[in-house]
Amino acid sequence: MRLQKLTFLNTAGQTLAARLDLPLDEQPLAYALFAHCFTCNKNFKAISNISRALTNEGFGVLRFDFTGLGESEGDFAETNFSSNVDDLVAAADFLAQHYAAPQLLIGHSLGGAAVLQAAARIPSSAGVVTINAPADPSHLTRLLGSATTTIVAEGAATVTLAGQTFTIKQQFLDDLEQNRMQQTIRNLRKPLLIFHSPIDEIVGIENATQIFQAARHPKSFVSLDKADHMVSTQHDSHFAGSMIAAWARKYIEQPQDAAQSHDPADNRVVAHTGGSGYTTEILANGHSLVADEPLSVGGANLGPSPYEYLLAGLGACTSMTLRMYADRKSWPLEAIIVRLKHQKIHAADCAECETRSGKVDQIEREIELIGVLDEQQRTRLREIADRCPVHRTLHGEIVVKTTLREP
Repeated sequence: MRLQKLTFLNTAGQTLAARLDLPLDEQPLAYALFAHCFTCNKNFKAISNISRALTNEGFGVLRFDFTGLGESEGDFAETNFSSNVDDLVAAADFLAQHYAAPQLLIGHSLGGAAVLQAAARIPSSAGVVTINAPADPSHLTRLLGSATTTIVAEGAATVTLAGQTFTIKQQFLDDLEQNRMQQTIRNLRKPLLIFHSPIDEIVGIENATQIFQAARHPKSFVSLDKADHMVSTQHDSHFAGSMIAAWARKYIEQPQDAAQSHDPADNRVVAHTGGSGYTTEILANGHSLVADEPLSVGGANLGPSPYEYLLAGLGACTSMTLRMYADRKSWPLEAIIVRLKHQKIHAADCAECETRSGKVDQIEREIELIGVLDEQQRTRLREIADRCPVHRTLHGEIVVKTTLREP
């Protein structure tokens, strides 16, 4: 995904730090606005993974640090749930002014309660998504434990959360008590998607039940089975992001040119690898793909390796070419299965190779032809397999011209 670092002002005129994640080399289908959990920040790992999954499906995602957190200005002690909602509305206004109004609101934990509250003030929102969210923000009061008693007695208390120290004042607790969510959820009148883990020990699964029962249709629930509250594993957060993208397409208003076919003359493939690891996003003919390396060589195994994509291209081309030829001849070819394997072998072990030293690349290709074909037809199809365009490219002279794009 492409990244833009941005800033915008909250209602108090303070600068909030944000990042806008965009699809590779294309305009977003729609923009999403992401609200992180209590005391978290925009770079929280689960948010990054969900955002990546969304950009792979063509969405733009704005995530930001609430006032007093991360790289944003302001004093966290002076903030509360209502100010977080105000920050969300300010972020939505910023998107609308400089890009396009957000159609999707996503919130994790207390951020989920915040997007439910903010949705009525963001008219462009066409769908709302909560992830392990409390049914009522006052749930946080119980999580503060003994600090709540200190806050009530002394007006403020210092608490340590996730290794960081924060000051929470009485006004924060008062604000939580004033924001009752049941009426807000009943009046949402927007499609709602609820994610929750049945083993969440921070915000219990009963919160998802309360949100679901209060909401009106259309509403959906997806269980994040075996996930913790922070959705800390890559598998769970990528799953959530992919599900959000699939669900949202039903409700968002897509650009008119989104349905137009890609120009085959512009056959550029775009590949993007980030600052760490080998996970690489690929955009090909408007389709989003992911490449990676196996765990054994330091990759995350989130997609096929480059050589596996090479084999996939040859296999697909072989299968398509045989399909076209059989159709043209009206032969009873019901299906084609192509199995391929790549390996490096010693040149001395290859009788047909011109190279006699070192190693050469060898691709083993096995073709299974399904259908009532006679031996002559099967032999001919075997010959046609070597004529597929990718096969010819691999055996022909290839010139790769490389240039550096100016920053």
